[in-house]
Amino acid sequence: MASGGRGSPGSQGVVSGRLVLVGTPIGNLGDLSPRAAAVLAGADVIACEDTRVTRKLLTHAGVGGKRLLSLHARNEAVMAARVVELAGAGATVALVSDAGLPGISDPGERVVRAAVDARVPVEVIPGPSAALAALVLSGLPAGRFCFEGFLPRKGRERAARLAAIASESRTVVLFESPHRVVATVDDLVAACGGERPVALVRELTKIHEEVWRGTLAEAGSRLAGTSPRGEHVLVVAGAPPPAGASTEDVEAAMAERMDAGMDSRAAVAEVAAALGVPRRDAYAAAVRLRPQGATEGT
Repeated sequence: MASGGRGSPGSQGVVSGRLVLVGTPIGNLGDLSPRAAAVLAGADVIACEDTRVTRKLLTHAGVGGKRLLSLHARNEAVMAARVVELAGAGATVALVSDAGLPGISDPGERVVRAAVDARVPVEVIPGPSAALAALVLSGLPAGRFCFEGFLPRKGRERAARLAAIASESRTVVLFESPHRVVATVDDLVAACGGERPVALVRELTKIHEEVWRGTLAEAGSRLAGTSPRGEHVLVVAGAPPPAGASTEDVEAAMAERMDAGMDSRAAVAEVAAALGVPRRDAYAAAVRLRPQGATEGT
């Protein structure tokens, strides 16, 4: 099972094996790093989402004779225990998904949690990321962003996630299949409004890589009546900041509090915080409302 003389856990609970998360290409096999290829070549077992996809990758890397362990979304909970068992017996287990980093909208999260709980050493070999590649290609703000992955297909959970995206001030990155991207864009138009900027990115690093930029409404028109191909990454601009309170809004809020007998100093502080305006604006409204000849705080 294991090579290099590694043994089973010792009396101190030290695990001699390890789990290595290996980032793999998201389309172009040439993006496999030399370090990733070396780890795959040296692993005792390679746990993979689809053995056919991984064998193609290994052939490209010149790696042969490897033991492959099928680990996918439907059996991850069971196979996580098997990975821990193998590492506990001294094996180096490399974990790969079909594309990108394991655990990002692909199996892997449960495996890592099980390994951490069992004190199995976990390492990572960074690699390509569809989410980050699409984000930097989008032309939208990338300093602060959030990753939504795949939205729920229907129901209250989907509606809640769409509502959260609509109010999110950071750039949002989503994944979508070619069969559902039209419906998802339509739902985003309904939730966020048609004028929200978006980038549609598909077939990253492949021959037919495409990046389209526009508004959600334009994206919906572009996709309508078509049969989209390839996995899509949607990069949606964050929600614009709320419109500032008007002078009339500030004055009305100040009047309400002052008429109720609130001290003007306290009213200024409360209105500034409630409406998100500078204290000086609330103070100016207090001065305008104060009876002529009255002193501050009366």
